[in-house]
Amino acid sequence: MLGDAARAERFLSLTGLTPDELRGGLGDPAVQGAVLEFLCGHEADLIAAAEALGLSPAQLAATRERL
Repeated sequence: MLGDAARAERFLSLTGLTPDELRGGLGDPAVQGAVLEFLCGHEADLIAAAEALGLSPAQLAATRERL
């Protein structure tokens, strides 16, 4: 998420989180859901994140549904 500067800036601006809050909250289902919701709302970001994680975009989107 924070590896791409433009994506990170957009996400942090939309959520009001700081990078430290994001990193510290990764175990929190609410933060996980916010990240997945953000990624699923921007196809290019979803594809890039899925590739970085070795998943298909559909698998990553399905994870959002399970939360």
